[in-house]
Amino acid sequence: MTGEFDIIARYFAPLSADFEGAFGLKDDAALLTGEFVVTKDVLVEGVHFRAKDPVSAVARKALRVNLSDLAAKGARPIGYFLGCVWPTGVTEEAIAEFAAGLKADQDLFKIALVGGDTTAHRAKGAPFVISVTMFGAKGPAGMIRRSGAQVGDDAYVTGTIGDAGLGLAALAGDLKPAAPHKSFFAERYQLPSPRVSLGGALCGCASAAIDVSDGLIADARHVAEESSVGIEIHAEKIPLSEAARFWLDRQEDREAAVARLASSGDDYEIFFSAPSSRRRSIEMASQLTKTPVARIGTVSRGGGVRLLNGLGKSIATSAGGYDHFQP
Repeated sequence: MTGEFDIIARYFAPLSADFEGAFGLKDDAALLTGEFVVTKDVLVEGVHFRAKDPVSAVARKALRVNLSDLAAKGARPIGYFLGCVWPTGVTEEAIAEFAAGLKADQDLFKIALVGGDTTAHRAKGAPFVISVTMFGAKGPAGMIRRSGAQVGDDAYVTGTIGDAGLGLAALAGDLKPAAPHKSFFAERYQLPSPRVSLGGALCGCASAAIDVSDGLIADARHVAEESSVGIEIHAEKIPLSEAARFWLDRQEDREAAVARLASSGDDYEIFFSAPSSRRRSIEMASQLTKTPVARIGTVSRGGGVRLLNGLGKSIATSAGGYDHFQP
């Protein structure tokens, strides 16, 4: 294994080549100019990804969860700072594979590494930790907040819901779907698809937005709380993949199964609200960006989130989504 600075020069400095203010990672800081939307996520082995997950996929997920935050704010991603704390005994091959994963998504999403730090644990068995701070240019109408939902707005979500939760269960052996479905679910968990192109198109249309990381119900609840409104979500309108619907159709308690899908984390879709007058604009944005969007409910008076069945009755859901400080 070569030294820290050789590792940086060989694997990470090339990732900064497209950002002039990064100075090839040869200075103590980067130079940024402009007004940015900034987000940060920390990923910990054993919490956000499994030790046996491909390290290139882990690198890409670390970028994509941050890209998802920027997408929900209507921002155009530009670059990121990266911090890595590697397990003791990490090989240079693993670092190279990690850098290759970063490069693949840098090329895909047109972003650059701007700066950061890399180090290694001394204690054996300590987990791999990745910290990403990502920034992007705000949309022409400004940043889309959680706090703008209004009574009477429509409620929407992108993509499909619950696949990543089923993927984690399948990888853990708690769920045994057919091989093609297991592969699909696993990919949705390991490699989410941030809705970057749609996020920019939502500026001026969406009244509030949030990325679905902790679960649809939990994240919709954040919007409800910050906007001082209630949100009603119709269970039958929640978009499901073919594989998730196949699983759902075989559950004895369908309502409990729907609640599970709507409460699972790691989907990294966008939940947003918008006035009914914007329905055509949102439909066009969906078509132009080739991003599936489903209208799943309404913003109402009161507070909290209600998941409703076909008869308009509430389906029981957990009090919250994923919480890092709860067992």
